[in-house]
Amino acid sequence: MAERRIVIAGTGSGVGKTTVTIGLMAALKRRGLIVQGFKCGPDYIDPTYHTAVTGRASRNLDSWMLPHEVVQEIYVRGSAGADISIIEGVMGFYDGKEATSDRGSTAEISLLTRSPVLLVVNCQSMARSAAAVVKGFQLLNPAVQIAAVLANKAGSEGHYRLVKQAVEQECQVPVIGYLKREEALAIPERHLGLVPSVERGELQPLFDRLAALIAETVNLEQLLEIARAEPLEAEAKLFAKAAEPKRVRIAVAKDAAFHFYYPENLELLEAYGAECVFFSPLAGETVPEDADGLYIGGGFPEEFVSRLSANRQVLGSIRSAIERGLPTLAECGGFMYLTEELETTDGQRYPLAGVIPGRVTMQKRLAALGYREVTGRGDNFLLEAGEKAKGHEFHYSTYTPTGEIPFAYETRGLRGTKQEGYARGNLVAGYTHLHFASNPQMVKRWIARCLEGKKNG
Repeated sequence: MAERRIVIAGTGSGVGKTTVTIGLMAALKRRGLIVQGFKCGPDYIDPTYHTAVTGRASRNLDSWMLPHEVVQEIYVRGSAGADISIIEGVMGFYDGKEATSDRGSTAEISLLTRSPVLLVVNCQSMARSAAAVVKGFQLLNPAVQIAAVLANKAGSEGHYRLVKQAVEQECQVPVIGYLKREEALAIPERHLGLVPSVERGELQPLFDRLAALIAETVNLEQLLEIARAEPLEAEAKLFAKAAEPKRVRIAVAKDAAFHFYYPENLELLEAYGAECVFFSPLAGETVPEDADGLYIGGGFPEEFVSRLSANRQVLGSIRSAIERGLPTLAECGGFMYLTEELETTDGQRYPLAGVIPGRVTMQKRLAALGYREVTGRGDNFLLEAGEKAKGHEFHYSTYTPTGEIPFAYETRGLRGTKQEGYARGNLVAGYTHLHFASNPQMVKRWIARCLEGKKNG
């Protein structure tokens, strides 16, 4: 029996993939369908939108960070019970880890999941030329299945008709609809204020508007037909192990300041014997007293730094937990939170947990962005010296240590190799967001260290 899945790809960044994706999700959910969202690549932000629209946790499909069979397994697990899966692409369809191959691209994900592709084309200021654009995407890798086209930023219905005629004649794929050039459709900048806005429901009117516009100008019946594909089968390797009884409790900081967690990271902890217990530093909640480990993920601590800094009781509980040896991983925003202070772009300084010597300084431009191959070094309880994992960096701050520090990793990206993070005793922290599925030994080692501390405690 066929299932439905489709990749929403774009000819480039900014072409309207997210707008189309969210609109389709909202329109199909309004029809009563169960919709599952996925995002190509490592991004945490767009999945937040997907989750808000569909009511199901969106998942990342990343063919550079993860083995291909794991990508397929994540898709199969995540899509279970859904009527249709919508996979939002990243950047342009063929853009990925390198310029000379499809590695890590939306195109590669479409092939791994054997999914039909809806190509979103910005047709502003073009008509017949849109066919040349689509033809080029078809020819670069004939193995991909570009099954349909959506014309974005059409000037009028008449303009759309011209694009449709040209593409369907020259490329032999249907153009199933369009969206007009309407500035009100722009998704708000996906950065600091996004998650609080989504959690408060402030974007629901936008979702409703997108659903109505998509239903008006896109042939949803045709989309559902194009999305039909043979069921994808994948061997359960990552989660093949029967879930172990819960032997340790890992406290996970989760709120608007700290919320960047891959679902699989938390699910792997649970599968290997941890119970994840959530607490909110932003709401004044301290580390649970019966916690055996601590996980502080990324997010936007800089957006809430005055509140985080003012809550000395929470900072004290974080510092005390780490000092008494709770095995702790702090990533990006969590790493920043553990330093001595944060300096904002206007020069304001706020004291923080003071566990890691040094301060972070916010920049007005991106300080780091990209995939990282991570190699453990020194006193790193998660990754032994020389052992590798994969992750990515994305942050607007820089860290200035006080004196010499014990680095946690050696990371390699497009701009070469560098020493990164901080590791001492039972603490591992750094800017890199790790994907545990790239090396599940990290999970086993973390839980073993928690068990050791529990036994000795």
